[in-house]
Amino acid sequence: MRGILTAIALGALAVAGPVAAQDRRGDDRESSREGDRTRIDPYIEVSQIVTWQFDPVDETVTYTQVAAGVDAQIRGRNSGAAIALRYERNFAWDGNARDTDTLTGIVRGYTAIVPRTLQIEAGALASRTRTDGSGGSLLVPVIGDDDTVTKTYSAYAGPTLSTRVDDVKIDANYRIGYTRVEGPDFVTLGGDAVDLFDESVAHSAMVRAATSPDMPFPVGVGVGAGFYQEDIDTLDQRVRDAYVRGDVTVPVTPTLAIVAGAGVEDVEVSSRDALRDTDGNPIVGPNGRYLVDGNSPRQIAYEAEGLIWDVGVIWRPSSRTQLQATFGRRYDSDAYYGSFTWQPSSRSNFGIAVYDSIQGFGGRLNNALAALPTDFEVIRDPISGDITGCTSPTLGTNCLSGLLGSVRSSVFRGRGVTASYTREVGRMTAGFAAGYDNRKFIAAPGTILEAANDIVDESYYVTAGVSGPAWRGNFSVNTFANWFDSGIGEIGDTFAYGSAASYYQSIWQNLSARAALSVYAVDTEVSDADLRAASALLGLRYDF
Repeated sequence: MRGILTAIALGALAVAGPVAAQDRRGDDRESSREGDRTRIDPYIEVSQIVTWQFDPVDETVTYTQVAAGVDAQIRGRNSGAAIALRYERNFAWDGNARDTDTLTGIVRGYTAIVPRTLQIEAGALASRTRTDGSGGSLLVPVIGDDDTVTKTYSAYAGPTLSTRVDDVKIDANYRIGYTRVEGPDFVTLGGDAVDLFDESVAHSAMVRAATSPDMPFPVGVGVGAGFYQEDIDTLDQRVRDAYVRGDVTVPVTPTLAIVAGAGVEDVEVSSRDALRDTDGNPIVGPNGRYLVDGNSPRQIAYEAEGLIWDVGVIWRPSSRTQLQATFGRRYDSDAYYGSFTWQPSSRSNFGIAVYDSIQGFGGRLNNALAALPTDFEVIRDPISGDITGCTSPTLGTNCLSGLLGSVRSSVFRGRGVTASYTREVGRMTAGFAAGYDNRKFIAAPGTILEAANDIVDESYYVTAGVSGPAWRGNFSVNTFANWFDSGIGEIGDTFAYGSAASYYQSIWQNLSARAALSVYAVDTEVSDADLRAASALLGLRYDF
């Protein structure tokens, strides 16, 4: 199960991303106490933005944008953190547009309670996307007011223990997470309310004791147990997953080992029905979500218990190359998961991850945050300031495009694959990432969510970018494309694509000038939902 959980964490975010639009000086803002181990870069920006919308209506809107934020990498002897937070306020010049304010960012950190033994970890995410009438969520830049905007907030925290008793290594952790989505009140073409995620609380715990090969046995032996529960506010949905298992690691060569494990697992997904009026119609609350009937019996949507097993290989020919591939039986079906990372040189990285799990939207986000390193930098759209889906460095699993691809409230089985490649060429850096995410939703018969049962949402995404010095400043170009195939036939596919270019140049000391241009489009099978727009920005930035 440890291999399963590792693969889930690896797949929770897409592997790597393109180059960050480095809209900051990126110079030597370093702490004298920690030398080059700590960098804190607070900043303020004032910009003028013009947005031209060509479809579905032809209009031009002007905004004045005021933003403040901080990007930081903190490294202490027993603690570390990466912080990328930004608050912005857009003031509309036109009477038909509204002022807006937005908080976006990612935080991930840890601090040791007992050095090298016990530490507390925490992470948080604030993001926004465009949501369509099928529950699909697209990472398309948002300027000003937009009735399709969905804001997502997620956070987790918990202790992690890693110690050794003689030849036995003991690992354990516990996490509690909370996720909330604030979105529009959509209805389908048939007049039915779209089931969007509201909020959830997730708990996860794991303990494992293991020995390494030849310490003291010829093979490595491990035993572990774990528990996961997510309580979703919408219709009181609940996911429970408990397991106990053992595993062995059999070395074949100094760089190759066969791993195998087996155990028992009990998985259950359940919910209650919606509160109904006298005519039997479900009642929708003021927030656009179904009201739950607390007196209705809990209905089982899915359950699986009994034997689980897996077998695979671990290949580590060098410190720069690692492969872990596993096949097994879980959730009453075949399961595949694994990862491959390769650094051909210190200037290039390649990675692939495959994942498979049953979770809700909130639990998936929490696991993704926990999988982030503590030395990332977010990639933002240079005009809107939105997180465009990826973080750097490009090792690991650092894209949100597949993760935020659907905001349905129903529990789902999520499977997918992600891949990325980045390379430094001279003083420039280029990157490419792509992924596929498949979510098969699970809902109880006899409830209002029954219509979502076995619906499959699919997301495909590609992103690429290049950045580096140009003239007396720095430039960045990033391009993206996202496909969302809804399981609701009347909605169909959504295709979003676009590109953004930015340039900044130092004017005087910490003051720099910024310029950016972006174009993007959203094509749907619903003609009046298409969107095509372009934006331009001129502004100033001051780094403290």
